Amino acid sequence: MAQSPGVDEPTKEYPAVDESAPPAAAPPADSTPPVDAQPPADAPRGMGAFARVLIFTGVVFALIVAMCLGLRAINVLPGFDNPFSGKTTDRSQPVLLQSMRDLSRYVAADGNFQVIVDLQEDKENVPDFLLNKRTLFVGAGTVEAYVDFGQLSTSALSLDEANKTATIKLPPPQLGQAALDMQRSYVVAEERGLLNRIGDAFSNNPNQQQRVYQSAQQRITEAARSSGLEQRAQENTEKMLQSLFGRLGYTTVTVEFASP
Repeated sequence: MAQSPGVDEPTKEYPAVDESAPPAAAPPADSTPPVDAQPPADAPRGMGAFARVLIFTGVVFALIVAMCLGLRAINVLPGFDNPFSGKTTDRSQPVLLQSMRDLSRYVAADGNFQVIVDLQEDKENVPDFLLNKRTLFVGAGTVEAYVDFGQLSTSALSLDEANKTATIKLPPPQLGQAALDMQRSYVVAEERGLLNRIGDAFSNNPNQQQRVYQSAQQRITEAARSSGLEQRAQENTEKMLQSLFGRLGYTTVTVEFASP
């Protein structure tokens, strides 16, 4: 089959160029590039490389920490400490002795008490969600009942050697101040209004619970007065003195308490 001339034949020579024609004018330097011009291809490639390096570094660090913790858990590295473990620093000062006194009290009885203090501080005509402070506190404390032998006079003791009798006159039992046991006392709940929370954020008052503690001590002391603790202290003191003088050979021991 005959082929047309010039089809599938290699070009034998370039087309003629008219050298007398003027060269095409170059575009001006300040010409605006086309709108659809694409940014360089390597611009986003740099940001992607940095992100990949950052992610790779984080993954390697996490694997190292997990491997160290795992080896510590199976006792492969018994001496390795957790780098994120908590640390407690005690900067307390030495104890300062402020005073010392001699006591001549005979503690005849004590009582353990528990009280629930529900203390609320608010303002009239102000909503509680704005200004309110309510604390629910469980206070546990101890009250001691004692007889002060330091107040005895020379005439408080009368002895009859012939009849082996002894008469002792004592002051009435007294109650000490309630001592809170902080290991058994705790705050159950605490409510604060919005303004209270803002104020606490800008001020630090370490004695804000002092009023709650004082209220608990006062209530426990009042409860001890009506609990019969003083009467029990009187009976225990009388038994102790009768036993003591009985061992000294006195057959009759009378203990008299003054009126409160």
